[in-house]
Amino acid sequence: MVVATMVEVNRRLVASRGGTGHKRRMQPREHVAQLFAATDLPDSAALHFPYQGGLDYLIGGEVRRWTGPSAPVLSPVCRTVDGVVRRQELGPTALLSREVGLEALASARQAYDRGRGHWPTMRVQERIACLGAFVVEMKQAREDSVRLLMWEIAKSRADAEKEFDRTVRYIEDTITAQKELDRKDSRFASQESFVAQIRRAPLGVVLCMGPFNYPLNETFTTLIPALLMGNTVVCKLPRFGMLSQAPLLHAFATAFPPGVVNVLSGDGATVVGPVMESGDVAALAFIGSSHVANLLRRQHPRPNRLRCVLGLEAKNPAIILADADLDLAVQECVVGALSFNGQRCTGLKLLFVHRSVAEAFVAKLAAAVEALPLGLPWQPGVKLTPLPEHDKPARLSSLVADAVALGAKVCNPSGGVTNESFYFPSVVYPVDARMRLYHEEQFGPVLPVSPFDDVAEVVDAIVASDYGQQASIFGRSPSVVGPLVDLLANQVCRVNLNAQCQRGPDVFPFTGRKDSAESTLSVTDALRCFSIRSMVAAPDSSQNQTLLRDILQTRSSNFVNTDYLF
Repeated sequence: MVVATMVEVNRRLVASRGGTGHKRRMQPREHVAQLFAATDLPDSAALHFPYQGGLDYLIGGEVRRWTGPSAPVLSPVCRTVDGVVRRQELGPTALLSREVGLEALASARQAYDRGRGHWPTMRVQERIACLGAFVVEMKQAREDSVRLLMWEIAKSRADAEKEFDRTVRYIEDTITAQKELDRKDSRFASQESFVAQIRRAPLGVVLCMGPFNYPLNETFTTLIPALLMGNTVVCKLPRFGMLSQAPLLHAFATAFPPGVVNVLSGDGATVVGPVMESGDVAALAFIGSSHVANLLRRQHPRPNRLRCVLGLEAKNPAIILADADLDLAVQECVVGALSFNGQRCTGLKLLFVHRSVAEAFVAKLAAAVEALPLGLPWQPGVKLTPLPEHDKPARLSSLVADAVALGAKVCNPSGGVTNESFYFPSVVYPVDARMRLYHEEQFGPVLPVSPFDDVAEVVDAIVASDYGQQASIFGRSPSVVGPLVDLLANQVCRVNLNAQCQRGPDVFPFTGRKDSAESTLSVTDALRCFSIRSMVAAPDSSQNQTLLRDILQTRSSNFVNTDYLF
């Protein structure tokens, strides 16, 4: 297996120009053209092909290998063979059947047993111990998961390591939050001659479906709190990025009782459709498009019994006011719009700039984008990498072409240059409401800039938008920023001041309005989302006091107890 490194490409280019004197910096167009030229693969990225982990799945505490139909997993990283650039085939992924999906559901349903199973009736301390054992095993798989993230979705090594480590911290933070929640719930309440203990109880079987851009972290932000609250889980892995979970299947199998965690891959309509149609799913945790979320919800025969925890699309705007620090705004907008190539729901998707500073802002923005280092995921310092979705470069080109046809221009010299799976970011200006880029979520490296004269124009656009996750304001005047915050707080769920849109820290609430989200995800909020308040209450008589005291002393109930962990 041979893949290009930009260091090697640069060396060859300099040599072809006669020696190693003054090295001319390669222009982005040249980088893009040479991106997939052949050279030796570094040891830090080595992966045995074909990788067979995509055929593994987990049901009933058993990791199985699928022998039925499969599909090739094609990497965004390409290789050049006989002068033709092709995506590297990583190995097969299982196309599991309808029957396997229903078997996974039956396994989760049996482990839950209508709330009578070992897992939902287990003491919180025991469930925490299972999570702790899983984390120990998970850490052993770090390097394998990181390499698979690089190969399958072209996430840079730095970002892949960050995703893995953040996921571990999320589990540890969720355990801490659950301890605090359990500590509060361990107290008895007395009110109007009644004594009661109020705790949070599980919902049932949870279907978890994570996205391709953060296939590990985002999946675990629903899966982990669902488990910790006593639910059992069927997890359907995303079409891209599913391989990063393969090294963790054995950790799930050994850390949790059989049937508590079940992990599947394959075509969603085939595997997930029958699971939803059964009516046995109590909660749907889905991160993806509102179109798919609505299809899944409609498949459930008893929607009144279905709780939905959804993270959906966004078209997060940045508002650069006339008095903004333009250097800071450009820095934050580049990171906010192009981290992981703009493939983030929290990414900045539309930049509103006051007309008085628009030309200066666009010039600075175009220069900053042109300076971003591009390359393959394992190359140090790389910021721009290939795109995993096969049709994404063509779709981005279509969005930009629509804007250009209506009067916009691509303002950076390399904007829109492609090579198979790679697309160099485009700064597009001026963008207005006639253009698709103004309304559609590009979910990729295109930065539309729209000038405005009055901030009321921007507010009207945000009010009319189908989305309402976050917004960023760049400015210094409290008399302008303050009222704008008041307006935006009723349209989006996070207003960032002089900073990009983002999810973290994970203890902060993460949600959205309109078509952007349903329910709230964060460390503590997620625990509440995947549980319901339940209570034991009795008249405060001496007889009932004796009964409750005896239950506590004999430890005959896991629900009624005053145990808690520090």
